[in-house]
Amino acid sequence: MKTLALLLSSLATLAIAEPLAVGAKLPDAAVRSPQGVTHRLTDLAKDKKTVFVFYRGGWCPYCNNHLAELVRIEPQLLEAGWQIIAISPDSPAKVRAALEETEVPYMLVSDSAMNAAKAFGLAFTVDDETFARLKGFGIDIEADSGQNHRMLPVPGVFLVDESGEITFAHHDPDYKERLSNEDLLKAAGIE
Repeated sequence: MKTLALLLSSLATLAIAEPLAVGAKLPDAAVRSPQGVTHRLTDLAKDKKTVFVFYRGGWCPYCNNHLAELVRIEPQLLEAGWQIIAISPDSPAKVRAALEETEVPYMLVSDSAMNAAKAFGLAFTVDDETFARLKGFGIDIEADSGQNHRMLPVPGVFLVDESGEITFAHHDPDYKERLSNEDLLKAAGIE
């Protein structure tokens, strides 16, 4: 497991991302529901305060832990008028399977084409050597996404207000560094 952790940390160093900053407008990128229906992020967040969470896929234990942690604070976010939308490069079928296994109550969507990750400035390409090593650990990001772009997002959390403006942004190429629930609630104005 240590070898896998070291390998995955090397992925973070490959990230050449230029994430959107506070004050930017929500990109009009397309994502797909677990059933494969295409939606625009701007439509999903229209007139709603939204927490967008980018994660690397169902294969990532750090991502799965972060998604499980969000379940604990979702009631507080909902009460304050926020919705959570988690975005993964996994295919709609993989996202559907993850929902069946975890019973996450908030929205999970597929960004297998990496439209949203690119628009948010989070997308990076995994090099051939790292891709091959991941496959050696049984992780095939092409099979999981159904695409051959070999891209992943830098994990990130963005808060978008009802007008579509980004009011908070957190991203870190070190996949182990995730925004805490406490900091997310604070950023959402929930103390």
